[in-house]
Amino acid sequence: MQSTTTRHVRTLLTLSVVVRLAFWTLVLISAYLLPLFDASPGIWISGTPPSSVLLRWDAFHFAHIAREGYVYEHEWAFFNGLPLLMRISAHLQALTGFGSNDWATLLRGGAGMAILCDSTHVLYHLSLHHFRSPSLAFLSTALSVFSSSPAALKLAPYNEPFFTYLSYRGMLACARSKWAAASVCFALASMFRSNGIFLSGFILWGMLVTPFLTGQKDLLTPRCLLKCVLLTALPLIPFIHHNIIAYLRFCKPSATRIPDWCTSNMIPSIYSHVQSKYWNVGFLRYWTVSNIPNFMFALPALLHVFAFCWFYLSNLPAIIPHIAPRIRSKNNDVPPPPQLDSPFLSPSLLPHVLHALALTSILTFNAHVQISLRLLPSLPLTYWAAARLMLDLPKWGKAWVTWSVLWGALSCVLWAVFLPPA
Repeated sequence: MQSTTTRHVRTLLTLSVVVRLAFWTLVLISAYLLPLFDASPGIWISGTPPSSVLLRWDAFHFAHIAREGYVYEHEWAFFNGLPLLMRISAHLQALTGFGSNDWATLLRGGAGMAILCDSTHVLYHLSLHHFRSPSLAFLSTALSVFSSSPAALKLAPYNEPFFTYLSYRGMLACARSKWAAASVCFALASMFRSNGIFLSGFILWGMLVTPFLTGQKDLLTPRCLLKCVLLTALPLIPFIHHNIIAYLRFCKPSATRIPDWCTSNMIPSIYSHVQSKYWNVGFLRYWTVSNIPNFMFALPALLHVFAFCWFYLSNLPAIIPHIAPRIRSKNNDVPPPPQLDSPFLSPSLLPHVLHALALTSILTFNAHVQISLRLLPSLPLTYWAAARLMLDLPKWGKAWVTWSVLWGALSCVLWAVFLPPA
């Protein structure tokens, strides 16, 4: 097992590097040969790629926050994790004489750190834990190198590489019952994306729900419950801190003008205010005729996750007896539950299914749906679902792989010329 695991990890890391280089080459060639739809990157970075090709979409906001701090209200939609890393990297580059606090240095530093956060080996070990099959773990992880947004997930100074790596680390720690380590990983992930707060559910599930379902009452002592509360709360701190800092800055009684968001809600939140005001985020707000193309872009990724959730939850009656304790008579003559007919019905996948279902529903009904192309690839379930298609429904599996490769390549070209979605 150990030698097989080592060989698999080496192969997967090699595959990941090769695919990254291929996508990066495609981005550079596209940037050289095709005209920019929006010429604003040339205003901030003089010269040609590779530095200028990193400056697209949200990278503008991250680089500006890293250099100037939060200057404009709309920038509070972005957390400080990535700008902080970009500042640290720029400082290190300056010490070695390779840069300063300019945009190019900040972007190079952010992209370099993003490349280092390769989650391939973490996903392999997480898959191996749940499926107990090296071949299945290898297949799932190999499929992950062909994501639906390779520029944002593998190449650019974006939140997703860091969030994915840290969330996978936390999930693996949960699988190994290392709750404190999981809480720290999830808290760090929450410094990059607001949806990191939902990762607390894995700790809550492992420390509270699982012992309750399995009848392990010795794990539900007051001390254990207090520990569960504290570790579950830790990943919420970056989100709370982000809003408190903004409240202290803008909502002082001595301020000449107090923004409406300071008093309009019972719990003031600049993050919710900015998302609503500048990005029009809200229930069904994105469901307009003009956004039909964005729904079409995101539809394969959304249906892919929803289909796996339906497959799993429709088999929940057969899964539950493997989670909850069997009620036996005094003669112990109650037969064990029947063997599950698919490794993808593993009881340990249930919290992942619930988490994926919640996130996908939010993306569908309450967000800019095209960001599904960046966020859903951060779910391990996306690749477990792909592995299931490859094994159980080969035609659909090949269709999914074909779409992933073609759309991934097209998205690199769109990124290079500064066209949506991103």
